[in-house]
Amino acid sequence: TSCLKELKSRRSSYCLCCGSFFETYGDPHLCYKCMKKKPVFSLHRSCSVYSGKLKDLILLFKYQKFKVLAKELAAYMYRSLVQDEALWWDLEAVIPVPLHKARKRQRGFNQSYELARYIADFKGLELLDKALIKKFNVPPQTSLSAEERKINNRGAYEVVDPWKIKGKILLLVDDVYTTGATVSECSAVLLKSGAREVRVVTLAQAS
Repeated sequence: TSCLKELKSRRSSYCLCCGSFFETYGDPHLCYKCMKKKPVFSLHRSCSVYSGKLKDLILLFKYQKFKVLAKELAAYMYRSLVQDEALWWDLEAVIPVPLHKARKRQRGFNQSYELARYIADFKGLELLDKALIKKFNVPPQTSLSAEERKINNRGAYEVVDPWKIKGKILLLVDDVYTTGATVSECSAVLLKSGAREVRVVTLAQAS
């Protein structure tokens, strides 16, 4: 409880597209990378950097089976991002980054789904928890280099119910954003299967 009370959202400037935090405190603007080539998702927003108490809580939640933290972390995410009109405007459904069934059995739950279901409830949005699946159990992204992350998840995700997402603006939910490889692959699959637009939210972003 004391750790949760210490959580604060990052207030520095950020990229309007990929959501990367800048060290300055000016107005949000596009980063050089996004000016050269925009990501496949339309925008990403994160609550803070992956460090300190937030990192400790995410590790407890994700790897130590502290599923009880899901609602409080989702509430922190919502409080941090609720004022961002570009993120929420005309959203129609929330979708979690899926886990492979073997990884889910090992962990006990999908942390992205637990966050997504509360975000959907807070905003009164439809939760699409089975429309996107992970069909291949590839190595965890945390064990790979930045270059390896780019190709690790290629072809691993599949939309099984295209009619559920067709023409919709979706909010894709994950816990940590590092290179953006996972959410980029998921977004590409969703868009190819008929989604109108994909926006992304995460609890934290790591460098």
